[in-house]
Amino acid sequence: MSISSADRAHLGWFKRRRDLKVDDITIVDKSQLNRAVGAAALGNAMEWFDFGVYGYLAVTLGRVFFPAGDPTAQLIATLATFTAAFLVRPLGGLVFGPLGDRYGRHKVLAFTMILMAIGTFAIGLIPSYERIGMGAPILLLVARLVQGFSTGGEYGGAATFIAEYSTDQKRGFMGSWLEFGTLGGYIMGAGTVTALQMALSDADMLAWGWRIPFLIAGPLGLLGLYMRLKLEETPAFRAYTEEADKREQDRLPLTALLRTHWRQLIKCMGLVLVFNVTDYMLLTYMPNYLSVTMGYAESKGLLLIILVMLVMMPLNVVGGAISDRLGRRPMIIGACTALILLSVPCMWLIGTGNDWLIFAGLMLLGVTLVCFTSSMPSTLPALFYTPVRYSGLSIAFNISVSLFGGTTPLGTAWLVSRTGDPLVPAYYLMGAAAIGILTMWRVRETAGMPLRGSPPAVESRAEAIALVRGDQPVTVDPTPPALVQSNGPVTLAPGMA
Repeated sequence: MSISSADRAHLGWFKRRRDLKVDDITIVDKSQLNRAVGAAALGNAMEWFDFGVYGYLAVTLGRVFFPAGDPTAQLIATLATFTAAFLVRPLGGLVFGPLGDRYGRHKVLAFTMILMAIGTFAIGLIPSYERIGMGAPILLLVARLVQGFSTGGEYGGAATFIAEYSTDQKRGFMGSWLEFGTLGGYIMGAGTVTALQMALSDADMLAWGWRIPFLIAGPLGLLGLYMRLKLEETPAFRAYTEEADKREQDRLPLTALLRTHWRQLIKCMGLVLVFNVTDYMLLTYMPNYLSVTMGYAESKGLLLIILVMLVMMPLNVVGGAISDRLGRRPMIIGACTALILLSVPCMWLIGTGNDWLIFAGLMLLGVTLVCFTSSMPSTLPALFYTPVRYSGLSIAFNISVSLFGGTTPLGTAWLVSRTGDPLVPAYYLMGAAAIGILTMWRVRETAGMPLRGSPPAVESRAEAIALVRGDQPVTVDPTPPALVQSNGPVTLAPGMA
């Protein structure tokens, strides 16, 4: 099957096995790969440092930025401001995704790091409601919107960056370090808050102690920016742009590319839904559920979640390596099945009020979450072709997070308040898991395969020679997807899944 120049501009790289040559294969520089993973993971750690701080300080922030009254109402108002930032994340994805596909991944990732640091640092400088009245929650909302906008380009870019730098056989393992950074940042944020709450009186925490974690974001942002500016562009993107620059007239608008990939966008949104509902339920909502709904001591609840995350960190890297051998589909479908079977028992354990049983319930949810955090960073970028990977992943990821993930704490808190049913979080998780199973059932296995639109990537020339001489498939799709123009039929080649 011949491929036109316009189709090549759309696909990036696509060759039959019989046409594959050793020089076509990317040999990955290990030192550059390690630097790329470290820089991407640090940016994600900073993003989740903010989430950890905000989630663990939600009760305190409600007292600082909103009028005195019902503590539950203050919490919901604080979570609503938390949720508002997610409304602009798709806008950030729409802006940063196409920029990353056009001008390069690492340039955009450096800029999103600057914006994230500014937004987080600014929160630590905002006066309280007692001092400036309604100006306080308004300024908090503005800072959160800046954070949300920058985050719109962060995860999609970081996941794309690591995936495009990694070898095909170890993409799951290398991608798992992105979520290792997530957990590390969350633990750092949560640990900072917990240490402050233990060291300071309630009055000091309310007066000035809460500002310290947000002000830490400034130095962290400068470190992350330095690391990202030292990186080179990904091999996959360089290979694509070298050819695309020769046929600038064949570059397609974002709308044409997304029309071709609309099914992949929907699949990405379905996977992100179950991933992020579980993530935000456990790491962001559960501390508030324990303290507000169950009346559990706030410091004890925070410590239990931190312990769960500490156990999750090494398990996440192990899970990434397992996904390279076992496959992405068994990992994700298995985790969704576990959620359906274990969510209610976990909430029963958490509802007992016994420290050990609460930890057991949280840990079971944490192990299930690890199956997502370890395999999603390699699964999601593999859905899209190189010329549209940053755009497609950023847009789909952020729309799904905004509609379903970021709203999880607020939606669950509201439902628990309205129904009085402590099992609402379990039902929420089970519904998300059902969607995850239906979605992953339609996704083609990509473990050990080159990224769509990218040449195979290996560790050595000897491995490249063995690949050329072997019989392993070198493309995920047996036939390329048909390019859908604005006035053409909406069709895809049968093999794309």
